[in-house]
Amino acid sequence: MLKVDLRELTRGPVDTVGELAGSDPLFAGLEVTLAGPLRVSGRLQATGDERFYWHGALSAQVLEECRRCLAPVAVDVEARVGALFCRDREALDDPDSYVLAANATAIDLAPAIREELILAIPAYVVCREDCRGLCPQCGHDLNTGPCGCTPVTTSWRPLAALKDKLSNS
Repeated sequence: MLKVDLRELTRGPVDTVGELAGSDPLFAGLEVTLAGPLRVSGRLQATGDERFYWHGALSAQVLEECRRCLAPVAVDVEARVGALFCRDREALDDPDSYVLAANATAIDLAPAIREELILAIPAYVVCREDCRGLCPQCGHDLNTGPCGCTPVTTSWRPLAALKDKLSNS
């Protein structure tokens, strides 16, 4: 249950538990793929005049590419979430706040969940610490063995060349 009717909160805090499939439209446009469902749990409670606080947790497994060899890597993602929902327009300045429409009758936790998932996904992953990556010449995965390209050697010495140039000036 990721949408909570505001009338339910008049009786006290509301526990929220839900599971979203990786194909849910909430995840459209993300640059990663969910390998399974996103699990969410938490509690929503009124904290004052037209203010509601949700604290919870989310967990999922996402598929990303190794930054060295581009192989798919399954990454476990977990995050603790705290979000304030209110009708106060000034709350837009707070990155943990979500403004409710004046006529809202329910709180939809989905925007906060999507945002927290995006923030919890690591920017870079590697398939293993000793990943050798791809050959810069032919693109062969060097984890499977050498590619046969001739190693590139350069005799360019930028610091020495700069020093020579400056000393001859």
